[in-house]
Amino acid sequence: MIVQACLNGARTAGYHPALPLTPEAIARDAAICVATGANELHIHPRGPDLAESLGAINATIPSVRAACPGTLVGVSTGAWIEKDAARTRDLISGWSELPDYASVNLSEPDAPAVMDILDRIGVGIEAGIATVEGAERFVSLARQRPALRILIEINEQNPPDALALAEEISAVLARSQVNRPILLHGFDATIWDLVRMARRCNWSTRIGLEDGKHMPDGSQASGNRALVAAAIAICRGQ
Repeated sequence: MIVQACLNGARTAGYHPALPLTPEAIARDAAICVATGANELHIHPRGPDLAESLGAINATIPSVRAACPGTLVGVSTGAWIEKDAARTRDLISGWSELPDYASVNLSEPDAPAVMDILDRIGVGIEAGIATVEGAERFVSLARQRPALRILIEINEQNPPDALALAEEISAVLARSQVNRPILLHGFDATIWDLVRMARRCNWSTRIGLEDGKHMPDGSQASGNRALVAAAIAICRGQ
């Protein structure tokens, strides 16, 4: 079971005082999370204006690798980052510093084209599935576009509904005999419910300020290290 640290996501500077945005801050926080026990990293690099940028990956990945040698590093390819499908494809094709894997949201129209580019340049695909429809679409693509793993990411904020949706998505994958590792995570109100579900199902999970800033007791976390430590404790049954 893997605990992945998702350090920043699409959050902006006012979200939390410890949110890492610059390459140096991301690398520093990544090293702290790995030392705490995180197995992998998921980051959203920023440009000089601190806005998300697929082009900034070339500057950020080396800093993170230097701080966390041997740790797998992933990024997002979300359509909202560049807001232009052609530009997104061009920037990914032009990466000179390759992450180990990249998340692709199956809800996005351009997902198959992005998956093809990642496969061509040798970057693993983390297939992001947030809906039953997304799971069904992935099943239809899986034979031609193999994925490193499946990322079940639940945005539903009512915990019982979130757990039910995760089960429905899992059932679609199971019926289709899609035999790929699963990483499950929630968002804001559901992060800890889904970390616990991941443990019960023996799936991997992720945690960090991208997904939420509150500890299991409802208090605000001091930063990513505290969130990672709490998730590891849950995964170990503590």
